[in-house]
Parts: sequence; C-alpha cells; structure tokens
Amino acid sequence: MVNEYTRATGPRELVSSPDGCGDMGISVEAQDAVYGRPAAGMEVRLERMADTRWVLDGKSEIGHEGHVREWLTLDLNRGLYRVVFSGERYFGALGLSSAYPEISVVFRLLGEQDASVYKIQVWLSPYSYSTNFGSRI
Repeated sequence: MVNEYTRATGPRELVSSPDGCGDMGISVEAQDAVYGRPAAGMEVRLERMADTRWVLDGKSEIGHEGHVREWLTLDLNRGLYRVVFSGERYFGALGLSSAYPEISVVFRLLGEQDASVYKIQVWLSPYSYSTNFGSRI
C-alpha cells in the first residue's frame, strides 16, 4: 500500500479553530460493484481548494479491506475538498475499459456537525458509480 503524504505547496499550517472544527479526519471507501468486493489497489488522492486551485493533501491506494485508513487522523479544517478515484487505471488493470477515467467527489466540510471523521463511500463499475457522504463520531 502506498503511504505517501505530500503537500504541493510545502507544509500547510493546521490550526484548530476555537469551535474544534480543525479536528476532522476522513474515511475513504471504494467497492467494486462488478465483482462485489473492495476496490483494492485503486489509486486515490485527497485535494483541497486553496485560493483558486486544487492542492494535493494526500495520495494513497485502497487497501484490501476497501478503505484508506491513514487519512482518519488528518487535521482537516473547514473548506472545499475532493477525493479523486482512478477508475480507468483500476479497471484497466482488470482488463476492462471504463467510461470514467477519474471519479471526483467534491464536498465541503462545514464543521457544523460534532463529527471527528467524515466518510466518503464510492461503489463503482466501468460505466456507473454511486457515492455517499456522511460522518461518524
């Protein structure tokens, strides 16, 4: 599994706000709907909007259980984020063509919920996908 954690613009200052909104992590899950199993090995990126462009916060692979676990402890702040799943590369490795080269799930962390971890789930096949966004304490 790739455990690379990079910053495109150097270290980002992570400051917890007085209302605790800087204490949010993210759980990412991808399930292969064709084979009914986790999409193990699928590349995934976590990016955030900084000014007017996307900045890489993390890069990993979906693990054998279907999750990216190392982002659970990130100290995310309010803002606009996206998780990008590499569908074409994943399905290509299985010998299948894909209509979606990448699947981007764009979401906003508002910090209004008392959640410590936000959850992004994707169920995908070569020609369709479904997403779910939620939180857990």
